[in-house]
Amino acid sequence: MSVIVRDDGFHAEDYTGDRALYIAEDTAPEALPDDFAGIEMIRVAFPSFADGRGFTLARQIRGRGYAGRLRATGHVIADQYAMARRAGFDEVEIPDDLAARQPEAQWMFRADWQDHDYRSRLKA
Repeated sequence: MSVIVRDDGFHAEDYTGDRALYIAEDTAPEALPDDFAGIEMIRVAFPSFADGRGFTLARQIRGRGYAGRLRATGHVIADQYAMARRAGFDEVEIPDDLAARQPEAQWMFRADWQDHDYRSRLKA
């Protein structure tokens, strides 16, 4: 099982569609599709919290105009939640054992990711 993390806390899986695309962490950005028409959700794999290639893929996907649901899945830790959101992910899917080690409060502590973005402070 898994837990879905969003800015408002932990959730159960609620995606019931059948038009999701899974992208492995070792997918080269130039190998991404040019057109995401008909794709309801894209899941980008994170096999390890130390593997940040998924963040680059998220930026590339958003840069190509994908406006649908973008989910990081795997071993993303609470400390990386703000980075995931800034990279373009809407949510993070983590295994139950990780959710037990890093409870909802740790993720919620980072849910104010927009308030602490250094780029927004530079605009002031």
